[in-house]
Amino acid sequence: MSSKLEKYDPSSLAIDNGKIFGLPFEYEDSPIVILPIPWDVTVSYGNGTSNGPKAILEASRQVDLYDNDHNLAWQVGFYLLEEDPKIASLNKTHRKIAEECINFLEQGGNISKSEEFSSKIQTVNKACENLRQIVKESASKQLQNNKIVGLLGGDHSTPLGLYDALAEKYTEFGVLQIDAHMDLREAYEGFTYSHASIFYNSLKLKSIKKLVQVGIRDYCQSEVELAHQQGSRVEIFYDKDLKSSHYSGINWDDICTKIIKNLPDNVHISFDIDGLDPKLCPNTGTPVPGGLEYEQVLHLFRRLVASGRKIISFDLNEVSIGDGTSDWDANVGARILWKLCVYTAISNKLSPLK
Repeated sequence: MSSKLEKYDPSSLAIDNGKIFGLPFEYEDSPIVILPIPWDVTVSYGNGTSNGPKAILEASRQVDLYDNDHNLAWQVGFYLLEEDPKIASLNKTHRKIAEECINFLEQGGNISKSEEFSSKIQTVNKACENLRQIVKESASKQLQNNKIVGLLGGDHSTPLGLYDALAEKYTEFGVLQIDAHMDLREAYEGFTYSHASIFYNSLKLKSIKKLVQVGIRDYCQSEVELAHQQGSRVEIFYDKDLKSSHYSGINWDDICTKIIKNLPDNVHISFDIDGLDPKLCPNTGTPVPGGLEYEQVLHLFRRLVASGRKIISFDLNEVSIGDGTSDWDANVGARILWKLCVYTAISNKLSPLK
């Protein structure tokens, strides 16, 4: 054990050192690196997810580091990069423009018949394309440095650039999506890179061989049709069907086996927090009744790791603090982030978890 770890007491009060979970690690010590993306330009209901990364960082100091999945997990090395001020600036400017467009549509406006709003849509789309490239470049740099990349949003549009980077490294991988929504809409509200279009866009990447969606309970007809057009490439586990199976006596462990059977050896986890029961994330942008319990999802991840599949990366999105009067969402988000880091480390057999 390094002298740095010998001096660190994981059971003591976490120090406000500006690092995720209050851990002592620097970038060079950490095989798992997390990209914070403060972005919520195209959100269509409740905003504030751009504050998610900062809120989770603050809440992460409340996470106890003794982990019953592996008590040495805290020694692996997890590092949260600093937020890119260029992203925050782009978000602030273009969120205002996007809100104008959304308000125009909600009042019955027709973008295609308005030169002014057509131009504004194009401006927002260009900014989102810029973000995609920024994220891709950052993720590619980490992958080239032999880091495993996690992404912390922001809204669910943020990981598209990470998927681009993964597609250049891996010839094929699958995505396990925890979500209330399919996110298969084409250019939702005119925004090409909407949070509701992340998987419409990512399925254009040939390296994504399988998309397995779990907890889905809010979607439109065009999304269902697109999923069916993809054939076996997209497998959907609707929340209604999961509940019906459970109520009929099929246990969750058997359901997890069925879910995991659809995934290839290399898996990216995409976790939209609204996949959970909204009591766990009341301030998320588009909460939906129903959903998964916290431990229910963790059991699925444990079974995923036990299956021998490798978690090659992950993203966590749509955590919002609402009006800022409660840190409940951030506390839940911080614990999800911790478990994503732990399961990723275990599945990759990172030292000292070999």
